[in-house]
Amino acid sequence: MSEYETETELGDDSAPGDQEPGTHSVSEGVRNYLIGVALAAGLTAGSFWVASGTSLIYVPGVPMALAALAIAQMGVHLAFFLHITTGPDNANNALALAFGVLIVGIVIAGSLWIMYHLNINMIAPSSMMDVHTQP
Repeated sequence: MSEYETETELGDDSAPGDQEPGTHSVSEGVRNYLIGVALAAGLTAGSFWVASGTSLIYVPGVPMALAALAIAQMGVHLAFFLHITTGPDNANNALALAFGVLIVGIVIAGSLWIMYHLNINMIAPSSMMDVHTQP
């Protein structure tokens, strides 16, 4: 019998990715959630601060700073709230997350591609643009 089946039969229910089930106290769990909330709130406040037009960041670099803060916030959410870890029981969760990211990327890229080509192909001729100026 596998270790997971033995623990399930004994009634010890643990989240996937926990290395040693049953050794964590409630206070450690609350502490980890509070750290995650503080980091997420700090990254959100930092994003608003960057977007408000701070003079510390060169203006063309603002989108890259926002992207970096967004990626950091996704990492905080994955680690502290979704408990995505490198544990052996967590491989399915990581693969499902990667598949979801792939599908979202395909949908976004396809939508942008379609909108770009529609914009190029739907441009009115210049003679039609000046209809109101013709006698």
